[in-house]
Amino acid sequence: MKYIVLIGRILFSAIFISSSLNHFSHEAVDYAMSHGVPMATLLVPVSGILAFLGGLSILIGFKARYGAWLLVLFLIPVSFMMHDFWNIEEVGMHALQKVMFLKNLSMLGAALLITYFGSGPMSVDKR
Repeated sequence: MKYIVLIGRILFSAIFISSSLNHFSHEAVDYAMSHGVPMATLLVPVSGILAFLGGLSILIGFKARYGAWLLVLFLIPVSFMMHDFWNIEEVGMHALQKVMFLKNLSMLGAALLITYFGSGPMSVDKR
């Protein structure tokens, strides 16, 4: 059963680690600006750092509770600013952004669980 937690950490952290590099692109900053993100040239790269460090922390299980808090700090503003489906009238885009918002809520729930339970077995924290 201890492998289940390790697999869960790997799968959970993959999206944060793999998408974090995109936060350093001009396209990501421009997209955030189009959503009204203030100081997007600063905040988008900072959000990439939060996502990467939080994801890496959870992946290896080192200070995973802190890493999960980084992801909470990342997910709350991103979910509400970038996936504001309630402000979108076009049906297809409304549906897409609603799914993205709900995906982020589910990841927020998982991050909160990690803030409480930690990284579990087979982690640096448990050594």
